[in-house]
Amino acid sequence: MHGLSVSYLIGNHPSMQRVYDLIHRVSDTDSSVLIQGETGTGKELVAKAIHDLSPRRSSNFVAINCGGIPASLLESELFGHMKGAFTGALNNRVGKFELAQGGTIFLDEIGDMSYELQVKLLRVLEERYIEPVGSSRRIPLDIRVISATNRDLDRDIQDGKFREDLFYRLNVIPIYLPPLRERRSDIPLLVEHFIKAFNRTKNRNIKGISSEAMEVFLGYHWPGNVRELRNVIEMLVVLKGEGVIREADLPPKILSQSSSDTVIPEGETQSLVSPNPIQLKSSFTLPEGGIDLTSAVTEYEKSLILESLKRTGWVKQQAAKLLNLNRTTLVEKIKRYGLERIAVGQ
Repeated sequence: MHGLSVSYLIGNHPSMQRVYDLIHRVSDTDSSVLIQGETGTGKELVAKAIHDLSPRRSSNFVAINCGGIPASLLESELFGHMKGAFTGALNNRVGKFELAQGGTIFLDEIGDMSYELQVKLLRVLEERYIEPVGSSRRIPLDIRVISATNRDLDRDIQDGKFREDLFYRLNVIPIYLPPLRERRSDIPLLVEHFIKAFNRTKNRNIKGISSEAMEVFLGYHWPGNVRELRNVIEMLVVLKGEGVIREADLPPKILSQSSSDTVIPEGETQSLVSPNPIQLKSSFTLPEGGIDLTSAVTEYEKSLILESLKRTGWVKQQAAKLLNLNRTTLVEKIKRYGLERIAVGQ
């Protein structure tokens, strides 16, 4: 995993390993990076990791959400303005680009920038200087530009909403950050990390999460990605306070929208479900003195259930498929045989 701090990114899935590799490959250069991914996947964390591993780490990392500021004000936020440049400009203002001198500027949601401002940004990237609004003074720039978007910029280019020449300026090094549903095997790792973090910061004592609750998490679509998971865990840790998070503690939205028939995407199966089916013995030897058939069948059934749970990482819907059982039937048998696994990491 290249030793990246867990304060940035959590995950061992192959798609995340590729992200880590790219971060290390580009961190010692000044090439522009475009991070693409859905909302909540951690695009700013990737940008911050690149900056902190770069020769510019001792200078500022300045982030700005281009979609969260009205178009009429964004130019001033980016490039600064002089007193009296427009109504309300009561003082001189230093823009984000100037604040990032010597360091890195992160332009989040770049796809939401107005077409007119895209033209000005392109000129800044080409000529490497800015002019504050209301000033003719040119300020040379020594910065690295990292941008991010959750939009399909190729489609926006075709629709005339985004400049193709600006896209190529920004997209020198592309990094794709996968949504959480494409790396479900990282969910237990993230849950454990967030529980520990919020136990510490919120002064709580959550011991772990039940296998049933974890199964619900694995079956949920997570439209808000890691950010949504983080917020859910924070809520559960604060409200539960202590003990084990169980299925009954989960928000109704997650319980109602979690599917027991979740299809694990390609690349996830290796970590959640064993690719090798359980092999049954073709013949058995009956002892001389005979056996208690009921007890023998019970023990054999118990061992098969335990093996299927271990092979699937205790994901009951997958274990039930291996045994050709209904999930509810498997859950009943697990309880009957005392095979519950209630804590993270057990």
